[in-house]
Amino acid sequence: MRYYFLLVIFISSITAYSQSADKLGIVKHNHIGLHVKDIQASTKFYRETLGLQPIPVPDDLKAIRSWFKLGEDQQIHLLAGRTEPVVNDRNGGHFAVFVENIDQAEAFLKKRNISYHPQVRFDGVKQIYITDPDGYVIELNQISTKK
Repeated sequence: MRYYFLLVIFISSITAYSQSADKLGIVKHNHIGLHVKDIQASTKFYRETLGLQPIPVPDDLKAIRSWFKLGEDQQIHLLAGRTEPVVNDRNGGHFAVFVENIDQAEAFLKKRNISYHPQVRFDGVKQIYITDPDGYVIELNQISTKK
């Protein structure tokens, strides 16, 4: 009986190991890191234009990092020190966020004279593309209330 118990434990541990080794196991998104040229200008844009809530950064990183809350448990980390230009366009590298109301977002951009590119997606959803001070492209989409 004792050997049977040990055999069951051994087989269970091998099965658990083989299952965990068969996949990476990603469960959700945590943050995106963007390498920026001017940390102060980028911080101002993400705080004032996008309206993101700053997250405290450790004291020894404050001069070179800026973190923001993006949704319930997701973040954007700005990382100082970029020296090369960012080359992105809306058909290539970009990230997308939801806004409460796309028309309100467009009015906000117009009022502040921020350039943007509106378009209607293949399924009729209106989108707006803007760029941050470094040239990273941000796609704005209206969050759907349909379930």
